[in-house]
Amino acid sequence: MKPINRNTYIFSIALMSIFGSGCKKDFLAVEPPDKISSALVWKDPVLAQAFVTEIYNGLSVGGFSEEMLSSVSDESLFTHPNRGIDLVNAGTINPTTLGWVNDTWGYNPMYNRIRACNITIERLTGTDNAINDQSVKDQLLGQAYFLRGYFYQQLLRYYGAVPLISKSYALSDDFKVKRNTYEECVNFIVKDCEESIRLLTGKGMQKGQTTSLAGMALKARVLLYAASDLHDKAKTAANEDVNKLLSTYPQEQQAYFVYPSGDQLERWKLARDAAKAVMDAGSGYKLNLTGKVSAEEGRVNYKSIAMGGASKAPGIDASAASELIFARYFIDRSDMRFGRANGPNGYHNWAGNTPIGLLVDDYDMTDGTKFSWTNPAQKADPYKNRDPRFYATVLYDGAGWKPRNKISGDVDPANQIQTGEYDLVVDNKTIRFKGLDTRGSSIENWNGSWTGYYMQKFIDSDPNIVDASMPQFVPWPFFRYTEAVLNYVEASIELNDLGPAVEWLNRIRFRAGMPAIVGGSKEELKQIYRHERRIEMVYEEQRYHDTRRWMIAKETLGRKTNYIKVSGTFKPGKTMSQPYHYDASVYDYTYTPTVETAQENREWANKLYFRPFSRDEINRNSELKQNPGY
Repeated sequence: MKPINRNTYIFSIALMSIFGSGCKKDFLAVEPPDKISSALVWKDPVLAQAFVTEIYNGLSVGGFSEEMLSSVSDESLFTHPNRGIDLVNAGTINPTTLGWVNDTWGYNPMYNRIRACNITIERLTGTDNAINDQSVKDQLLGQAYFLRGYFYQQLLRYYGAVPLISKSYALSDDFKVKRNTYEECVNFIVKDCEESIRLLTGKGMQKGQTTSLAGMALKARVLLYAASDLHDKAKTAANEDVNKLLSTYPQEQQAYFVYPSGDQLERWKLARDAAKAVMDAGSGYKLNLTGKVSAEEGRVNYKSIAMGGASKAPGIDASAASELIFARYFIDRSDMRFGRANGPNGYHNWAGNTPIGLLVDDYDMTDGTKFSWTNPAQKADPYKNRDPRFYATVLYDGAGWKPRNKISGDVDPANQIQTGEYDLVVDNKTIRFKGLDTRGSSIENWNGSWTGYYMQKFIDSDPNIVDASMPQFVPWPFFRYTEAVLNYVEASIELNDLGPAVEWLNRIRFRAGMPAIVGGSKEELKQIYRHERRIEMVYEEQRYHDTRRWMIAKETLGRKTNYIKVSGTFKPGKTMSQPYHYDASVYDYTYTPTVETAQENREWANKLYFRPFSRDEINRNSELKQNPGY
C-alpha cells in the first residue's frame, strides 16, 4: 500500500477559528502559527471532534459527483467524452489505464482516510489522551469505527479483499502487506460496525454524523454482499464466466473473493437478521400501507424520498427525511449544483448522466404488467400509465419541467422537455424543428443528451431554483431505510421464506402507487425482487454492485446503450407556429428505440467484476497481488 507521511501538524488555518481571535502571534514560535500540534488535539474534545469531522471529507459529495456510478451500469450514459467512463464500459481498463476513478472508492483515498481513523482509535484507546468525558470519547470512537468500516467496505466491494491495516504506519514501517481474505475483511468490517453500534447507542448525534443505526445499516449491507453468489465458491464454480476469471488464480488466493468453505445459507441468515435489526430500530417512510396509493401520490412519495424531504417544491413531504439513515448534507455547499450537472441543455445545464432506454423500458405499467415496444398502444404512447416512480426519475419528451424563461428566455411558454424533431411553421414555411433539449438545440447543442432522456430523481423540482446558476440542498443517501427492507426481502427469498418477502415488497410498491404482487416460486419471486430493487434504488450506487454480486453483469451491463428517436409530424389539416409545444391533437408522434454506439460502444469483460490495482500500487507493494484479468 502507499506509504503515508506522518504529519506533526495536522490542521490548516481554517480550524484556528476554534481558538477565537485572542490567539497570540509569535513570529519566533517554533510551531507554525497557522497549525495545531497533534499533541494538543487529543487533549481537547473540540479539537478531537474537529479531527474526526475532517475524516468525513472522505465521503466527499457521496454519489453527487459529476460522473456518477450509474453511468458504468445499465442506468445511464455519461454525455461528455474523455472522462474514462467509456474505457470502463468498453472493458479496456488496465493497471496503467484505470479509466474513471472516484475519490469515494479509490484505493489511495480510502487508505488515507483509514489511516486517520486508525490514528483516532489509537489515541482515544491509548493512555496519552486527556479527554476525560467518557460520553465524548465514545462518540468520537464510534464515528471512527463506523467510518473505517465504511471505507473498508468501499474497497471490498470494488476490489475484493484488501490488506487490513489497523494501525497508523510510521515512516520506518514495512509497507509491503499481503491481502487478507474476503472472509477476514468481512469479519473486520462487521466488528467495526458492532463497536460503532455499541459506542453510539443512546448517544445524541448531530445531523450528518453517523449513528448506531448507520452502523447497523452498514453491517446489513456487508453481510448481504458476503452471502451473495459472487462470494460463494460453489456458485462461482458453476458460473462459466466467473469461474474462468477466478481459475487464473491459485486456489488459496481465490479466497480474496470467495468463502472457500462454509454454508451460504448460514450467511443468508446472518444477512437477514442484520437487515431485520435495522428495520426494527428504524422507521422508514410510509411503509405501513395496506393498499396502493394513487399514481400521483406514489410519484410525490418517491420524489419526496429522493429530496430527503429537503425541497420546497410543491407537494414535497418534509417527513420523508425519516427514510434517511445516514446522509451527506449540503447546508453550506454553494457549489452543489447537481441540477446543472445533469439537467437539460435547453436550460443551460450539462446533461451529465442521462437515463438510457434500457432503464426506461424496465418501468412497468401502472397495472403491474410489463411495458413492451411490441404492444401497438404502448409504442404509440410509451410514457403513459407507467410506474409512478418513472415520473419522479426521468424527464422525457413532453414532460413538464421548470420555467424555462428564468434561464433561456421566453422560447417555451409550456415549459416542456423537447428531445425530438417536429414539424413547425416558421415564416409561413413548414420546417423540421430540433427540440430545445436536443443536440441540435438553438440554446446549447454541445451539452445535449445522447439518449433522448434526462435525469430528474435527485434534481430539486422547486421552480425557484435555476439549476444552471443556483445550488440545491438535497442530501445524498448513503443508507436509507428501504435498502434495509430490500436486503431483508432478498435474504428471505434466498432462505425460501417467501411470505415476508412478498409482504415487504408490496409495502414498497403500495407507497409508490403500484399494485400488489401475489408471489410465485422462489425463482419467480427472485426476478420480481431484482426488478423492484432496480427501479426503487436507481441512481443510488446499487446497480453497479448488484449486477456483479448476482453474477448477471454480462447480460445486463454488457448490452449496447440505446436512445429514443422522437418525431412529431403534423396531422392532416393541422399546423403549429413557433414556439413549439407538445400537443397530441396536432401531431402524430413516433418513438423509435435506436442502438447508440457513437458515444460509447459497451462490451462486458469478465475482469470488470473487480477493479484493478494501479501499476504504481503494485510496484510500491510487491506483496499486493493484482486482480484476475489484469
